[in-house]
Amino acid sequence: MAEILVAAAPWRPLLHSALQSNSHIRHASYFQLATVAANGRPSNRTVVFRGFRHGSDTIQINTDSRTRKIEEIRLCPYGEVCWYFTESWEQFRLSGKIEIVDGSNTDPLKLQLREKSWFSSSLKSRNQYLGPSPGLPHLNEERHEEPLLDQSTGPVPAFCLLLLDPEQVDYLNLKSNKRLIFISRQTDESNYCWVEEVTDKNG
Repeated sequence: MAEILVAAAPWRPLLHSALQSNSHIRHASYFQLATVAANGRPSNRTVVFRGFRHGSDTIQINTDSRTRKIEEIRLCPYGEVCWYFTESWEQFRLSGKIEIVDGSNTDPLKLQLREKSWFSSSLKSRNQYLGPSPGLPHLNEERHEEPLLDQSTGPVPAFCLLLLDPEQVDYLNLKSNKRLIFISRQTDESNYCWVEEVTDKNG
């Protein structure tokens, strides 16, 4: 197993290339996010990639504060993304720490980031945060009128932005039979670098 020390994230060009080559496929922006449930078992669901936080490798995900994943992340802030691109036969597994940014966050820059992500979403997507709590059973079969949302209004309380900061990225290319592992390591109090490992595809 070879080990190469690099400063910039070497997996970003690979992911960018995969996104570009699969951009014509609608589901290419969807991936699975796994967290740890309160009972210690894995908990998985499909979410939408909302881009990277500007100037960083941090992945952005929009979600509802009333979903089970929020409670799970508060108990254990670590998770893993599994992202498979069907056109290019590439898989990315990105694991790291997840931060929840809701309306109670005290960092003004992160609140701005949450607001930007809110307005970047479609109106249909934003309206979903006004509906009943996800995962709860309906009390009756009656249809209720859709709540109306002022398009100029900022994020509603239920809207959360998740920030996944990758600490390890496992890349697998099934066409070339190539597997790479990238690990983030701290070099001093405030700086990190990436270690690239070349290994076999099994694992």
